[in-house]
Amino acid sequence: MNILIINASPRRNGVTSGLLGEMSSNMDKGHVVETVRIDDLAMRPCIGCLKCRPDKPCILPPDGAQSLAEKIRWADLLVFGVPVYWGNMPGTLKIFFDRNVPLFEYCEARSVRYIPLPRLKGKAAMLVVTAGCPFPYSLLPSQITGTVRSLKTVLNAGGVKVLSVLRVSDAFEFEKKKDAYMRKAARLARSI
Repeated sequence: MNILIINASPRRNGVTSGLLGEMSSNMDKGHVVETVRIDDLAMRPCIGCLKCRPDKPCILPPDGAQSLAEKIRWADLLVFGVPVYWGNMPGTLKIFFDRNVPLFEYCEARSVRYIPLPRLKGKAAMLVVTAGCPFPYSLLPSQITGTVRSLKTVLNAGGVKVLSVLRVSDAFEFEKKKDAYMRKAARLARSI
């Protein structure tokens, strides 16, 4: 199986990165695993020209948005590590998604009908979402719940099945619960 781990955290040694590293090291050696840090990619934001619709490549010069799209096409399983930013994903991940709408869905508007067709059917995803606030506040729409909803909106549009979500509350106090969360991450990885 081809597995792509997408780390949307800007922190190289933070909670999200640590959990993704634990997952990667516990995946079966028969899998082909690649990790990409969104912050290592140079990506221009979407300019809203709609030239990619319904089924064309982005007209902006090739950059990290197109190279990551190719890796997603290659992967059977996507693992997203995402810290919570105002109940949503970090802007760098959002830029990637905005630049690659046709990767996820063929969408065409015809008079009064809007016809979206998923493009990544058959792929699966796991989500690791980390928040700084403690449980139960982390379940608010302005925290983990909102971030998971945003990610699922994009993945569902593409027909990607979300297999699991590891929710990590109180990342500022992560060291106190690190062992338990690392065991959960390892268990998820071994379940693949």
